[in-house]
This record gives sequence, C-alpha cells and structure tokens, in this order.
Amino acid sequence: MLDTATVVAAIRSDAGASRRLLRAAIERRRGITLLVSVPLLIEYEAVMTRIEHLKAARLSVANVGVLLDADAAVAEPVRLAFLWRPVLADIDDDMVLEAAVNGRADAIVTFNRRDFIAAAEQFGIPVWLPGEAVRRWENRA
Repeated sequence: MLDTATVVAAIRSDAGASRRLLRAAIERRRGITLLVSVPLLIEYEAVMTRIEHLKAARLSVANVGVLLDADAAVAEPVRLAFLWRPVLADIDDDMVLEAAVNGRADAIVTFNRRDFIAAAEQFGIPVWLPGEAVRRWENRA
C-alpha cells in the first residue's frame, strides 16, 4: 500500500526508492501488487496535479492521468467494506489505512511512519519507509 506522499515522491525523483516501487508495480514484477481504492486514486490525482509537483516532476496533468490509468490497470481494487474513521490525525491518512486494512496489505509504505505506526499495528500491518520496502522486496524476489 503506497501512501500519497510516496506516489508523489515517485514522480518527483527518478532515482528514489518510491520510483522503484511504483515502476515495479506497474511493470507487474513479482512480489509487488498495488492496492487502491476509489477515494485513494482520487487523492493521488488531487495531490499529484498540484502545480508544485507538476513543475518538480516536469509533467503535465495529462501525464499524471496516464500514470494513474496505468496504476489503476494493474492495481488490485480494494472494496471498502469497513470504514475505520477517524483513527489518524489526518483524514487523508485514514483513507490509506482503510484501503490497507480492507485490502489486507502486507505493509503501508510511507515517509510518515510516526503517524501511521500505532494505528497500522492494531491491524497487524507493518509500516515501512520506501527504502525499507525496496530492500525487503529485493530480498524476497
């Protein structure tokens, strides 16, 4: 489960762990499956198309649309059978947690471990930094 900041980092940096994870998921490499819910895809789009992210990534709104279409095409859709709100301080983080719980994610990948870790552990979901997720994936593959 990739949180929004991780997906934004993937478009802003060619060399980061976030980009490696997103690329591996889109290319359907073994061991990486994206989980997405409709609200989470809408959140991704809203944040990724902010002018500061578009400029930093040197992308257009249309480019982001193509990327999100690719995400949606390969992702496992998560039906939100149960809503777990409010649990976290940020309502947008609750959206990530809900998709992770309902989708039975192996982990939440985020730069925001501090805010996620206690809540995610209640559901048995570890919280990893993108670099840690890449290391774990590479060691499993």
